[in-house]
Amino acid sequence: MVRALEELLRLKKTIRVIGFDDAPFQKERGSPVKIAGVVCSDTRFEGMIWGEVTKDGTDATEIIVKLLQGSKFYEQINVVLIDGIAVGGFNIIDLPGLSNDLNRPCLAVMRKYPDLQAVNKALMNFSDYQQRKQLLVNAGKIYNHHTFYFQVSGCKPDTAANVLNHITDRGHVPEALRLAHLIGAAIMTGESSSRA
Repeated sequence: MVRALEELLRLKKTIRVIGFDDAPFQKERGSPVKIAGVVCSDTRFEGMIWGEVTKDGTDATEIIVKLLQGSKFYEQINVVLIDGIAVGGFNIIDLPGLSNDLNRPCLAVMRKYPDLQAVNKALMNFSDYQQRKQLLVNAGKIYNHHTFYFQVSGCKPDTAANVLNHITDRGHVPEALRLAHLIGAAIMTGESSSRA
């Protein structure tokens, strides 16, 4: 799958990605959080899946795997994107586990470099602090890419950077993640938010 991705880039072929982002959610721990998965061919919208994880839970990785594998899009997808390393507060993604289960390169994309000290302090409020902390460590090095940052599992960082160039239209964030954010906000609140 990784070689196929490098081949697509070399031949300047279409890259199909799915970008997952959470929709606006309630603050209560354990409450449901909707997630949107937007499928794009390069930067063109092609489809969407919609699911639900638990606020501050531990089910995000498993649910994303089930959502994608159970969809008609699974076979077409070359790369999986997540908006950050967690959804629904501190429901942290197991990035290598996600890549392994889906047999696809997976990238966590961030608009700004995370405040790791603040994150670590917040994680201390959880009884399973060590497990959550380990998921953050497992996600690996954070790379700088023009106007955003990313972590990657399943392909080389330079391949990931080339993919991000290919699937980003406006410069700030890959189109699939931009649309997932806008659509999630619109469904939950009645209108899309300005932060995309």
